[in-house]
Amino acid sequence: MALGTDYESQDCSLARALEVIGERWSLLIVRDAFYGVQRFNDFLTHLGIPRAVLTARLGALVEAGVLRKEPYQQAPLRHAYLLTANGLELWGPLYQLSRWGARHAMQDGPYHLFSHAACGTDLDHLGLCPRCGGAPVAPTGIAMRPNPARAAGRRDDPVSRAIARPHRLLEPVASAA
Repeated sequence: MALGTDYESQDCSLARALEVIGERWSLLIVRDAFYGVQRFNDFLTHLGIPRAVLTARLGALVEAGVLRKEPYQQAPLRHAYLLTANGLELWGPLYQLSRWGARHAMQDGPYHLFSHAACGTDLDHLGLCPRCGGAPVAPTGIAMRPNPARAAGRRDDPVSRAIARPHRLLEPVASAA
């Protein structure tokens, strides 16, 4: 029996959320959008995802209102994929899930470190700024930088190199093209 593609029989909000972002690759696409990846070919390069799968996942995320398409070139027409207000709300869960993975599924910690850009303090495991009284920090106020402990084994494609430079979340990274 084939595995279903929805959670229709599950009556809960988590099941509904998984129908939007629970398919393989979807959360990694959203993660990359927070990191500043916006262009189709850059997602393709960084994720190593099949073109057809990326097309389907981007289309589903746009349809669900997580991403929006914005033209950046007219001839030929090309679009950037940007997080919507609904998509921006995914930062907290995405951050906490990645921190959980760093603590429980990786030996040398996370590849990226995140800090409150206003004061320079590293965020705690919940994404809060301890120096600013445990205040939540909006994605636009978060700076990311590479974790020096994870320098070995980093991918060396153009998008990975761009993401590895210290920058704020959502700041567009240089295109691989």
